[in-house]
Amino acid sequence: MHSDLAYKSKQPSKKLSAFVDSFWCMHNKSDKTIETIGLPDGRIDLSLFQSSKEPFSIRLLGLGTHQYEKGKIPANSLTFVISFKLLAVEYIFHDSISALLNEGKKLENDFWDFNPTDLRDFELFCEKASHKMESSIVKEIDSRKQKLFNLIYESNGAMTVKDLAEQSGWSSRQINRYFNQYFGISLKGFCSILRFRASLEHIAKGKLFPEENFSDQTHFIKEIKKISGSIPKELFQNKNDRFILLSALSSK
Repeated sequence: MHSDLAYKSKQPSKKLSAFVDSFWCMHNKSDKTIETIGLPDGRIDLSLFQSSKEPFSIRLLGLGTHQYEKGKIPANSLTFVISFKLLAVEYIFHDSISALLNEGKKLENDFWDFNPTDLRDFELFCEKASHKMESSIVKEIDSRKQKLFNLIYESNGAMTVKDLAEQSGWSSRQINRYFNQYFGISLKGFCSILRFRASLEHIAKGKLFPEENFSDQTHFIKEIKKISGSIPKELFQNKNDRFILLSALSSK
């Protein structure tokens, strides 16, 4: 990772583990903007941001299905992020994010009672956000949905739609209707992204061969390039730390 870019992450409490993937923060300590390429990671991000030249803002970023060029981390900027799993959409946000597929939107600057002072301390930010989210969960999770998402995440998206439907006790037609309504993507499409992210963790370690239930090397390369725009070797080389997700994975 860039020497001027400080990265830190924190796992959620057990109570929030079904809804939150992680908390993380990124601090560009330099006087120069760092250009990056974003990659899909199967998460929904709520971010608090401020820089020396840009005012405090809060943004919500929906699911991504392909790389986006020229992501920028402004000079002297600080970003705190909550990365959500899909169940958070219905049970914490209580709304659909289907319109945010490959898109983001700016939220009100007092969303969830956040304010610029929350960027002073990452640990306190995590505590405040956790308390807010815990108070937002007003109903029990549908057992079929809980089973479905447990299977999806535990398998890194490697299970077929048919198997997921059978084991969760929910028809594939109902599941896809739910996914498109709330997330703007099919179950199969989301599983492909999760499998891609899991593969990135191997690629970051120099393992340029399939380990996530791809049929063969050709299929592996084709699927990786379809989502990222690059072949595994190019991702591993990660010249100039341009793939920010890979840089974060490599720093673990």
